[in-house]
Amino acid sequence: MSCAGCSTGRGSNNAPGGCKSNGNCGTGGCNQMNVFDWLSDMTQEKEELSNKVEVRFKNGRKAYFVNEEKLTLKTGDVVAVESSPGHDIGTVSLTGELVDLQINKKKVKDDEVKKIYRLAKESDIAKWQDAIKLEKPTLTKARVLAIDLGLQMKICDIEYQGDKTKAIFYYTAESRVDFRELIRHYAEAFRVRIEMKQIGARQEAARLGGVGSCGRELCCSSWLSDFRTVNTGAARYQQLSLNPQKLAGQCGKLKCCLNYELDSYLDALKGFPSTNIKLHTEQATYSHFKSDIFSQTMWYSCRGEHSEIVAVPLDRVKEVIALNKEDNKPDFLFKEVVVVKNEPTYENVVGQDELTRFDNKQKKKKKGKKKFFNKKKRPQKKNEKK
Repeated sequence: MSCAGCSTGRGSNNAPGGCKSNGNCGTGGCNQMNVFDWLSDMTQEKEELSNKVEVRFKNGRKAYFVNEEKLTLKTGDVVAVESSPGHDIGTVSLTGELVDLQINKKKVKDDEVKKIYRLAKESDIAKWQDAIKLEKPTLTKARVLAIDLGLQMKICDIEYQGDKTKAIFYYTAESRVDFRELIRHYAEAFRVRIEMKQIGARQEAARLGGVGSCGRELCCSSWLSDFRTVNTGAARYQQLSLNPQKLAGQCGKLKCCLNYELDSYLDALKGFPSTNIKLHTEQATYSHFKSDIFSQTMWYSCRGEHSEIVAVPLDRVKEVIALNKEDNKPDFLFKEVVVVKNEPTYENVVGQDELTRFDNKQKKKKKGKKKFFNKKKRPQKKNEKK
């Protein structure tokens, strides 16, 4: 057998190219969206909780099934499950009590939980592998048909059902697309039942995979399963530069990691006063310029004769605000004590720290070698004048 939707490519035997188990996955496959079973070493008190199983299909798609036949299943087993219509082939990714917790977490309805038929036979696996081989040529032809009809959509991926009676076409589109005519062409060309499923830009990036600007694998393709909305307010609260090239991920949307530390920043900002409050002194009036959450410092600037930008500790800011509420103005905003440190001198001996070390310096032209000719007089010709 082989994993469905392996990102490492496939060889001549249809096994994943980078799989050390030669396609016989015993640990849940190379899919990185698996749930760690932290209850695997513990004995279950309630046996009735272990009759549900999580099965993984291509592109990280998962579904939940009931083990009515009481089969002895473990992670990595290939099973034939109920589908609509026919049956599908998938890999067991989770068993035990954690399956019920995942069902409650994802709010799966009871009618969506189908049943497991049996462990997959050799004939089932062979048919499943033949269906996987059809996905790439089908994807190429499907894109050509969509372009010929002039539809503003992109066919991203295709997933065949294990019995080759149904195919799911994943596509992305910026607006609503009328693909009724396209389905007729697909049904005539591929002779299977067609299901169109729209996905977003983040889901497409998760399927393609890649490495982010942080140097690690994309979160959406490694562990992130729920995509929450991200807005520019998250960048403003964290005082990040509003540069779309740096804030956008490979999907073209704002990076999901902008929400990771947002709650910590919001909690820290609760101890800071409002930025609309101005600080009044005997010399000038200061307005907020920026804040540094980590050093508990706020910068204030003023205009006029005493125009300057002053870094004020948070405690001093609260103290000045309290004085202004009592109609008192301090003589100064904050006197900063500057400590000069004698840093050791450093000499650039080798010259590796120069900024111009990579510039193409004009090389001196090498003087050509002098040619030494034989000083012997050449014989004169008859017609040549002396």
